[in-house]
Parts: sequence; structure tokens; C-alpha cells
Amino acid sequence: MAGKAGGLARAAVVGAGLIGGSVLLRLRDAGLDVAGWDPDPEVRRRLRDRGVPAPDAVEETVAGRDVVFLCGPLPTLPTTLARVAAATDDRCVLTDVGSVKAEVATAATGQGLGHRFVPGHPMAGADRAGLDAADPALLDGAAWVLCPGPAGTGAFRRLAALLVGVFHARVVPMSAPEHDGAAALASHVPHVLAASLAGTVGRSTLRDAVLTLAAGSFADGTRVAGGPPERTANMLLGNRDRVLAELAAVGAFLDELTEALRAGDAGALTERFAQGRATRSALRDRVFTAHRREFPAAEHAGELAYLRELGAAGGHLSAVRESGGAVTYTGHLPATTPLG
Repeated sequence: MAGKAGGLARAAVVGAGLIGGSVLLRLRDAGLDVAGWDPDPEVRRRLRDRGVPAPDAVEETVAGRDVVFLCGPLPTLPTTLARVAAATDDRCVLTDVGSVKAEVATAATGQGLGHRFVPGHPMAGADRAGLDAADPALLDGAAWVLCPGPAGTGAFRRLAALLVGVFHARVVPMSAPEHDGAAALASHVPHVLAASLAGTVGRSTLRDAVLTLAAGSFADGTRVAGGPPERTANMLLGNRDRVLAELAAVGAFLDELTEALRAGDAGALTERFAQGRATRSALRDRVFTAHRREFPAAEHAGELAYLRELGAAGGHLSAVRESGGAVTYTGHLPATTPLG
């Protein structure tokens, strides 16, 4: 059964919003023994109405589970992690789905949980929030960052196998700082730009006329502005230094466009837009090459180095198999990227 991939057959989800609810429903549909918890009693009631066990106490929800997904707001994760860890067995794999990784990874290490907490971030979402927006297909095939740590890769292997087996995830192994750097441009800065465009239109005296004319470019460019403002603020504050650095880089590029436009320099404008078009085309047209790597199950240094190098190079995993004292990974790299 796919739900038993990695030996993680009993799962719990703490926080049943858009992402947590989607994780929970997909795990249930895959045949796992699941339970959910949310601090809102009404959400717990609605989970029960959908056939999902939802005890009133988080400790009861997570007790005896093989894996627990922490899906609450970013500022609550360190405290929730400590509470859940105290109520679970030492072999229980713990992970989260937050969009910033360094802070919670540091908290886990400080709590002595580095051997069983694997920071995670599925790269998917919607412009709505809450359990009503949850969809068991939301995360299907998503790039899902996992951060293997120096305390061991056992929990990473089990969790990665589950995500591939149940969600068909493209598991991207990265260190927490590398994730936060890449996510700043891939996810966090786009939220700032979307809010800036939508907010500027909202202040314009031509607001209603603009909205009447708005087509795909405006709708696509402002989609993430439809998310919950508090969630976006938490995300940006949690990765503030990296977001500010990348906003400065975006600002420099925007300044180049502005100066070219002011000068009436068609050549410079065309060159800058060609650079942007090339990156956009690369997103759609990337080709990956597959490879396999095997490591002794008891040796972690070389395995950890491989995993982090793979993710930093833009690669991902599509299979994890542990058997006969060895772990075998099927990895994929952009066709133009060699791996040492």
C-alpha cells in the first residue's frame, strides 16, 4: 500500500488549514490511519463530519503515530514542535510545512530533535485559506523541500519515501539556509510584488476601470495577493534578511528598466525583457536527466553531501529505497548541470 511507504502507516496532522487539510485528506485517501487536530473547535468538528478523527487534545491526536505534520502558523511552530515531541515516541518522524526553514530547524536542534525532525516545505498553495479550501489533489506532484540534517538521515529517508509514494512529490533535499535563500525569490518576493501591484491599483482613481480591463497578465501577476495577509506577513518576517536582499536585487533590475524607458532606449528595454523571457522559458522547458546513487545505510556524511548538492543544483528525488543495508536514491538533475 502506498500509504505505508517508509513504514509510516499512522499519521497525524496538526493544523487543518489549506495545506494541513490537504495533507490530511490525501493521507486518508491513500489508506493511512490518520487523525487531525486544530486549535479551532469548529474546525475539529468539521473534520469529524468528514470522517477524520479529531480529538480535542493535541496530545491524544499525535500519541502512537509514526509521522506528524505540523501545519500551523510559522510563529507557533517551535512551541508546537516541543509539545508534539513530548507526546510522541522517539521513533515518530516529525515534519512541518512552513515556508521558512532556518528558524524551526534551529529550534529543533536546540530541543534535541534533530534526529527525527525533518523541516519541510511543499511548494504549492492557493489564493484561498482554511479547511474549506483544502483539496487532496493540491500537493500532487509538487516540489517538496526536505532538509536532511547532520544528526542522521533515517527520518529523512522514511519521510521522503512517504511523500513520493502518497503525493508523487518531487523531493528537493536542501539545507535550511539554502531553502530560505531560494524561497525568497521563488515565493516570498513574488508575494511582495503581487501585493504592490494590486495595492497600487486599489489606490488608483481608475481602480474600477483597471479591474474591468484586467486580463491574464494582471490576474496571474496578482494571484498570491489573494492569500491571508497575516500569513504573508509571518512568512516575510520569518525570512526578512533574505527577502530584503532579493528585493534590492529586483529593485536594481527594475531601475535598469526604468532608466531605459526614461531614455527611450529600445535596445536596452528589449535586452532586459529578453533576459526575463529566457528565465520564464526555462521554467517551462527544463529537461532532467535521471541517475541512481547508493550509500551504506549506516554512513551519513557522503549521503548528506549528495542530497544537499542535488537540491542546490536544482535537482530532486523521485524514489528512495532502503534494503540490504543500503539506501538507493533515484535523482534527477537539470540536463545542463553536472553533479560531483
